[in-house]
Amino acid sequence: MNYYRTNSYILQKMKKQFRSGCPISSTLDVVGDKWSLLIIRDMLIKHKKTFKEISDSDERIAPSVLSARLKLLESYKLIFKTKMPDNKKENIYLLTEKGLRLTPIIIEFSLWGNSNMREFNQIDSVVGLKADKSVIIKTIQDDYKSILVRFR
Repeated sequence: MNYYRTNSYILQKMKKQFRSGCPISSTLDVVGDKWSLLIIRDMLIKHKKTFKEISDSDERIAPSVLSARLKLLESYKLIFKTKMPDNKKENIYLLTEKGLRLTPIIIEFSLWGNSNMREFNQIDSVVGLKADKSVIIKTIQDDYKSILVRFR
């Protein structure tokens, strides 16, 4: 997708136009693109907060795409933008409670990819994926909530 088509797509989504009233379709309209769940993964699991930290992911998201996705996620209240407490010039991005509720989806994607994609790709080993799913989800959410406390 080129830059203009990508931003046109994002702007259309920011107008909150959905393909249908189906909850799966509506969710995919917001987080079903190539980048949104990876951004949320980096924020949730890797605790990335700044534009630079997020853009330095292994998947190498283009700055213009990252900027557009952050605006989209913010428009749907999955993330919010604020300033660093010790550096008021630098923006940070944090998950909202709504964004944090995507944790089970991120974990399910991780488990499915770990079990089903190894024959096609060298899948990274992820520590803790063998634990009880509900424990993994709660631990990740609790860890992230402790980060949020520092910035509110």
